[in-house]
Amino acid sequence: MFETTTYDDHLVLDPEVRARWAFLETSSAAAVLRSVCPTEWADIVSILGSFRLDPSRWLVAGGNRGDIAKQIDGMFSQLGWREIRVDLSTKGILKNKANQTVEELAAVYQEGYLVDNFKGRVALDVEWNAKDGNLDRDLSAYRAWHEAGVISAAVLITQDRVRLKELAERLWRDYQQTLPEEQRNPRLPIDLATSTTTNLEKAALRVRRGVMGTCPLLIVAATPATWNQQPYTAG
Repeated sequence: MFETTTYDDHLVLDPEVRARWAFLETSSAAAVLRSVCPTEWADIVSILGSFRLDPSRWLVAGGNRGDIAKQIDGMFSQLGWREIRVDLSTKGILKNKANQTVEELAAVYQEGYLVDNFKGRVALDVEWNAKDGNLDRDLSAYRAWHEAGVISAAVLITQDRVRLKELAERLWRDYQQTLPEEQRNPRLPIDLATSTTTNLEKAALRVRRGVMGTCPLLIVAATPATWNQQPYTAG
């Protein structure tokens, strides 16, 4: 695994977008996306630039596919990205020295999974509040697809749990102060204390073990700078 920082190059990524998200990449993923998949990269940068983390959508109990993941997926869908399953079929062909086919082996079929967003040669998942085991599935699939020549790079959008937890607690505390004392509840409506959900820290641990091989992977994580600067209000 070769960890790089091409997202810090202002020619690759607008500094204003860079400042609002945390990034981690392997194999110069941002530069690869900009050069090899410019249309898809333009979509990604546009969405990262326009998305704002709204506390009234974020601090809502919603399981592993909450409002934030659905919101981001919807933004990609509007730009022509599709939720799609990627399967692989590998067939061995045996040839002699004269380059004549001697035998064709039976194809080996590998069933994939539904990637949240796929366009061109880019796979992109939004892992906002899912079980962290999803990361093992995602990263192994990205590597297999890249080695098979199906994708040029992969992108994973998630959250910086530790930093967002501090923000969430402050927003929730401020909201509680607007309620009558008998209605106040100090407990957050979502669980940001657990370390078993998908987040930047969990993804980084896996990536730094070298699980990606040569596959360019860009991890993008929401931070307090992604917040829309609005207070939490009950829906």
